[in-house]
Amino acid sequence: MEQKLAISIGYYSDRGIKSDNDDFVSSKIPDNQDLRTKGIVIAIADGMSSSEAGKEASHACVNGFINDYYSTPASWSVKSAAQKIMSALNSWLYSRGHTDYQSAKGMVTTLTLLILKSATAHIFHVGDSRIYRFRDGELEQLTRDHRVIVSNDRSYLNRAMGIDLHLDIDYRKVPLEQGDIFLLSTDGIHDFLSSRKLKSLMNKLPDLPDNETLNQHCFEIAQQALDHQCNDNISLQILKIENLPLPEEEEVLLKAHELPFPPPLEPGMIMDGYQIIKEIHASKRTQIYAARHKDTDERVILKTPSINYEDDGFFIEQFLHEEWAGKRINSPYVLKVLTPEQKPRMLYYVTEFLEGITLREWMKQNPLPPVEMVIPIVEQIAKGLRAFHRLEMLHQDLKPENIMISSNGEVKIIDFGSVKIAGIDELKKNQDEVENILGTINYSAPEFYLGHSGGERSDLYSLGVITYELLNNRLPFGKDMPEKASYRQLSRLQYIPSIHINPMVPNWMDGAIKKALSLDIKLRQEDVFEFLYDLQHPNPHFLNFTSVPLIERNPLLVWKTISAVSLIINLILLYYLVK
Repeated sequence: MEQKLAISIGYYSDRGIKSDNDDFVSSKIPDNQDLRTKGIVIAIADGMSSSEAGKEASHACVNGFINDYYSTPASWSVKSAAQKIMSALNSWLYSRGHTDYQSAKGMVTTLTLLILKSATAHIFHVGDSRIYRFRDGELEQLTRDHRVIVSNDRSYLNRAMGIDLHLDIDYRKVPLEQGDIFLLSTDGIHDFLSSRKLKSLMNKLPDLPDNETLNQHCFEIAQQALDHQCNDNISLQILKIENLPLPEEEEVLLKAHELPFPPPLEPGMIMDGYQIIKEIHASKRTQIYAARHKDTDERVILKTPSINYEDDGFFIEQFLHEEWAGKRINSPYVLKVLTPEQKPRMLYYVTEFLEGITLREWMKQNPLPPVEMVIPIVEQIAKGLRAFHRLEMLHQDLKPENIMISSNGEVKIIDFGSVKIAGIDELKKNQDEVENILGTINYSAPEFYLGHSGGERSDLYSLGVITYELLNNRLPFGKDMPEKASYRQLSRLQYIPSIHINPMVPNWMDGAIKKALSLDIKLRQEDVFEFLYDLQHPNPHFLNFTSVPLIERNPLLVWKTISAVSLIINLILLYYLVK
């Protein structure tokens, strides 16, 4: 019989004498393949009491981590997956804290994680919550507090989630032994019960505790903390390792997780229950197929990597990252990435099926559409981008080929290949690869060409190019961007006012687009919604934005007029000379 990782676990969390409970604890013990590939997660967080939204922060961190961790690719290591998610969560908390609460302490919390996979415990820790290991009657603290003591009655956290854009995570891994017991606690427990007292209480555990027994023991320890004048929230979890897999299983699993690339797929072929209908698109990097699940009859899209990149580790990492990024977003204006009906045996991912054409194809069919037809399209693209930005994600490759539009005008962003998630890039091993421009010439913001990292306004620039192109059927600077543009080359670019091409575009609308296309990122609108507002509401600042002399608006007419006047003058002079 196969040996599997198994634990018993109990918990207790209460507000204590406070009016509200800013602590949060949770765990997840999967009962499927995730138990082998991802393991068990136990999490505890303590929202900072002086934080405006400490409770919200602790809940968001614990729930967000557990949800995201089990959606990461199986090929990612525990360390890589956890650190990437924690960094992304930290950036989100920091941004929300400053945006919603205008405070450096808006959303701040500790976060301590114990991930059990195979025969190893992985510990990730930020703050002053703790993890102890109880083995052979001895209690050992496995984390160190990130707290600075100023005086007997004054101290402060020097590391926490949401307190700074840069996140320094403590990580360690320790081997597991059957019978090991772990205690996770917030400071409402360990600040009021000494290590000696906790050791004494842990020694009172029965030899074969079940979940109910552990819950009761957690309650009793919490009561002891209250009896010792605890004036804080009280939260703890206790778990016991009941069974471990064979030591060599981890090495066997690593090989099993190296999924092979699918071969070229033909109509009628079946892969993991999906029957191929037809190939929709193929490039040197990927293939896209329309498919139908043979049991549910659900129509889907399969995206597979090209076998040309079978030995390219960076490409595989990007492909997996693309799937994970897509799963994080839930918006009617963004393509939905689905969870396969069964565990994939090959490397691919599944998305919802869309009926329609790319925006590029739509633009060819509608070369100069009326303004009232363009605005709803731009509005839906902006809402899709907003879904990325709310999760601290940048699209970085917005272009007409990556947008689908249905026959009834519904618009969706469909590509995640260049998505950047805040806080993750710093964990990349090869920064040169990360800094490569992943977007497309003419749609990528100028800052990328100059080696800068960009931001939400970089996506806004791409949306500005698309808006201009929709209205005018050409690029805003009249020609392709240089492939490796310098600052001097970029400074020579001249925006062509829409009035030169399409007189139906109002001056104020053209002014809004020109602002979004500013070569200086700081001169653009604050976000995509401000740009959208400027497109829909005449801004007095833009009313004369594109008022240009006739010589610039219609030089041919000017020169024809000058020539005609000159001819008349010459004829008059000739008449008097002859006379």
